[in-house]
Amino acid sequence: MLMAHPAVLRDLIENYEALLTVGAAEADSAEVRQRMDDIAYTLCVCTGTRDIDAALFAARHQLPGARPLDDSVLAGS
Repeated sequence: MLMAHPAVLRDLIENYEALLTVGAAEADSAEVRQRMDDIAYTLCVCTGTRDIDAALFAARHQLPGARPLDDSVLAGS
C-alpha cells in the first residue's frame, strides 16, 4: 500500500479538526460540509480505512513520533 507523506497527513488532520472546531459539521453551508466530506474521503483513501474515526487514528499513528520506542511486543510474557 502506498503511504501518504506525513506532511500531507498532518495538513489533512489539522484542516479536518479546524473545521470541527468551528462547528462546521452543523453548518448550513453546503460548501463547508463538502470540504469536510472531501477531507474525510482523502484521509480514508490515504490510510486505507472506511470511516473518519479510523482514518484519523491511522493517520496520527503514521506521523513521526507517534510510536516512540514502544517495544512492548518484543518484551514477551
